[in-house]
Amino acid sequence: MSERSRVLVKERIADAGVELLRERFDVELGVDWDDDELGGRIAEFDGILVRSATKLTSELIDSAAKLKVIGRAGTGVDNVDVEAATRRGIVVANAPEANSLAAAEHTLALLLALCRNVPQAHASLSAGRWERSKFSGSELYGKTLGVVGFGRIGQLVAQRAKAFEMEVVAHDKFVTAERFRELGAEGVEELDELYARADFISLHVPRTPETTGMIDADAIEKMRPWVRIVNCARGELIDLDALNEGLESGKVGGAALDVFPEEPMSEHAILSREDVIVTPHLGASTAEAQDRAGVVTAEQVTAALTGGVVTTAVNIAAVRPEAMKALAPFVPLCEKLGGLAQGLGNGALGRVRVEFRGRLAGQDTRVLGIAVLAGILRGNTEEPVNLVNAPQLAKERGIELAETRDSVSEDFTELITVTIESGEDSVEVAGTGVGPRNEPYLVGVWGGDFYLPFADNLAVFRYTDQPGMIGRVGGVLGEEGVNIVSAAVGAEAGGDRAVMALTTDAPVHQETLDSIMEIDGFFLGRSVSL
Repeated sequence: MSERSRVLVKERIADAGVELLRERFDVELGVDWDDDELGGRIAEFDGILVRSATKLTSELIDSAAKLKVIGRAGTGVDNVDVEAATRRGIVVANAPEANSLAAAEHTLALLLALCRNVPQAHASLSAGRWERSKFSGSELYGKTLGVVGFGRIGQLVAQRAKAFEMEVVAHDKFVTAERFRELGAEGVEELDELYARADFISLHVPRTPETTGMIDADAIEKMRPWVRIVNCARGELIDLDALNEGLESGKVGGAALDVFPEEPMSEHAILSREDVIVTPHLGASTAEAQDRAGVVTAEQVTAALTGGVVTTAVNIAAVRPEAMKALAPFVPLCEKLGGLAQGLGNGALGRVRVEFRGRLAGQDTRVLGIAVLAGILRGNTEEPVNLVNAPQLAKERGIELAETRDSVSEDFTELITVTIESGEDSVEVAGTGVGPRNEPYLVGVWGGDFYLPFADNLAVFRYTDQPGMIGRVGGVLGEEGVNIVSAAVGAEAGGDRAVMALTTDAPVHQETLDSIMEIDGFFLGRSVSL
């Protein structure tokens, strides 16, 4: 009889989760262990389950000789060195959906409290004052809620707002028009339109370079007078100084904040305003959400240690080993093609088409299609995207994936073409693997053919085909301190236009693109960081 695996439950989870683990493994509770005891004993365990307090550093992971799985009972994995775990072949799994309902309900709680001045009225009456007329509120009925980010939590918020007979407008370029209609929301392509129409704005996007500080003075200026803003997503989305100024001027009628740029947050002028409601990051703090996270994570740890499918793995895809042996070298290429196509697009996503030509056509390419979806969605959803959850995240947004295969490939042994359709517009990119390691190369964009190694930063331009255009672009980039690492040009068939693709040592910012677009002959430019 084989020896039972040992699992350490380092932080407190639901009793049901502990009992689930005990059915299959020898479980030890280490909720009172300090860092020294954890470091001295982690090598004894095949699996470990933590919440947010335990920091699993690379040094700690390297000393865990037997460890096969790390379970994080919650959404984020910031306290786990995922790269170190991946190097060691350790599965890292979380519970990304466990707190979605709690976060959505807290958003509605803040929205209602904001409308009816609940905290202010409570404080007044508790202090012995009866100020009924002072706290006259407003109704949700008939008002317009603007939902910025229409992922799992944003959709739950929208469904509940509809129960109050609110009108819902939403912005998320990764959600199809059909999906918006299914949930009774109106999708808008531009945030400015949402700002101009919404009486209330609720934020549900991840923190990225593009979304950090998105609610600033310029955004507030575009909003309706007396708009009210709720943020239960990421504190970095709002410039608190700009919000404070909007409240001072009367442009913003109120705000409800559960998250802050720095936490714990205890000092800022906005915290003492009577027209602002604040809570200390309580979005996921319900007994049900915490219990759910513990049970889900225990299920994932059990699957990892018993050969099952780990459906919430953040670092290892649940695919057959024999399929991955042939396809794994092309996963990075597909992720990059998806990310590039998304970055070159303009508008909401609809259908995604992936064509595999050459030797790949004889393989089960489903994992590569999933890799394309992961590249498209990565950095644009509330939860981390991987090869396990990308199909579900795409389904929630109404994104349809269609794959075709053709064994004939005239120019390359393997050729992968990704097309993203957005209404009547589409973007097509193509790539191949080069050399014994199948290094990702870009071979087609916007109808131009060339041969360029992928890099973290790319810029692509369409222009009138005439001499000296690369030099002109290089001059502008040089003034901005950006070096061109490699460049390729491909003439478009049947015309006098060409496509230029560059890789650079730093991102090319929008202001730089605008300067290049002012040069005679250039008419389209995009910059993408992968």
